Amino acid sequence: MPPTEAAPDARTRRHDPGRRDRIIEACIEVIAEDGVDGTSHRRVAAQAGVPLGSMTYHFTGRDELLREAFTRFATAMSERFAARLGQVEPGDREGGAQAVVDIILRDVFPDRRELVLTHELYTLAARDPAYRDLTNAWMRRSRAALERCFDPATARIVDALIEGMTIHRALDTQPHDDADVELAVRRITAA
Repeated sequence: MPPTEAAPDARTRRHDPGRRDRIIEACIEVIAEDGVDGTSHRRVAAQAGVPLGSMTYHFTGRDELLREAFTRFATAMSERFAARLGQVEPGDREGGAQAVVDIILRDVFPDRRELVLTHELYTLAARDPAYRDLTNAWMRRSRAALERCFDPATARIVDALIEGMTIHRALDTQPHDDADVELAVRRITAA
């Protein structure tokens, strides 16, 4: 009988150090496509290209997976926000105002995916204090970035303006005028 290669032991796990991260990224994509209600371990595993058993190996349940995915999303959004404001010298109100205009026009909700993800997170936060903690951490990071250029009270107001204007611009069926954004930011940030 010719020598044959030994079959791999079925109990041996394949080393895949990036699997957990892929699952989290896949979860973000599934939420963007199907919403939180359409997000299941089966759908996420299929999106990530991992066995279904990997889901329970890496996460205690769907809620932990959702929190991890939304934490990653919120952190990425606040890092983009901070990066834009980080290009401005501390205390430069004019530069800060222009950065806020750019955030509204270019950085927040550049596509439908981020709009859906943000609103899915807001819906969870309205119902569940754990998600509210996540959105509050996101707001604190945003305000800290704004405080590079504005006093704390102005930073809070500007943060709310960014939120409101981006939502209105994303959901309004009428065309928007970018000059309105510039006007609103300048009025609020005027010394």
